[in-house]
Amino acid sequence: MSTPQPRVTVRVPAKVNVQLAVGPARPDGFHDLANVFLAVGLHDEVTATPAEELRITCEGPGADQVPLDRGNLAAKAATALAALHGRSDAVHLHIAKNIPVAGGMAGGSADGAAALLACDRLWGTATPRAQLLEICAELGSDVPFSLVGGAALGTGRGERLEPLPVGGTFHWVFALADGGLSTPAVFREFDRLAGPGVPAPTASRALLEALRAGDAKALAAAASNDLQPAALSLFPALADTFAAGTAAGALAALVSGSGPTTAFLAADEPAARAVAAALTASGTCRTVHRTTSPAPGATVTASTLGR
Repeated sequence: MSTPQPRVTVRVPAKVNVQLAVGPARPDGFHDLANVFLAVGLHDEVTATPAEELRITCEGPGADQVPLDRGNLAAKAATALAALHGRSDAVHLHIAKNIPVAGGMAGGSADGAAALLACDRLWGTATPRAQLLEICAELGSDVPFSLVGGAALGTGRGERLEPLPVGGTFHWVFALADGGLSTPAVFREFDRLAGPGVPAPTASRALLEALRAGDAKALAAAASNDLQPAALSLFPALADTFAAGTAAGALAALVSGSGPTTAFLAADEPAARAVAAALTASGTCRTVHRTTSPAPGATVTASTLGR
């Protein structure tokens, strides 16, 4: 029997921000955040195999929008890990997309975290978790949470994480818009709309308690996204999607992150099915996904390494 090619596959979740409190712009151009992340059951998979040079391939919805050069966060992750260990970054990273591209659900960040974990396992570099998280923070504000998953409060620009307890399962419907939004453009519009005197961001105690209790109605009442007015300003058609989901019984409607994906919190699975059906029939969005939270972070799901 021939020896199978070394191969490691990592599954990594999308995220929704149930609170995204945004402070004033910092001198470095970022904003301080109080960012309550929930990982949800929409996933990308990244498979790492040996190669003669760094190479990225991609398949799945939106794959034609994914950069296949060294600007991809998966490529940057491989390069950063290789530099840490003084080795070549030659690897083939194949991304199977299911997280919306440019949809405010951290798909690119997820791929970076997945590639980091896949390469660490493939290369046998056994990097301590703390160092992996440091690399994640250098790659981008959402990348550390993609590695960790579950639920967490992100502060700073979102990269400093405090795990949060979650007392139950939350049911979500995500409506994918026909088009994308640039995160920097949304933050610029936030700055324009908010003007001077933006307060320092703080986490909502009511929201954290709703998560701890697993109380969907309380979470819906406390959920908020300071970027939502900016996203709606740049993408006004999202208002029609909001209206369709809310009319169908969603407890809350939010722009996911910087958008333009919209997130609807439902009371339970039957309610989520009803919201999903109504959104699909409404013609206000490109496609609809129904899922739950929380979900685990980046996880090795397949390996031919025998360890």
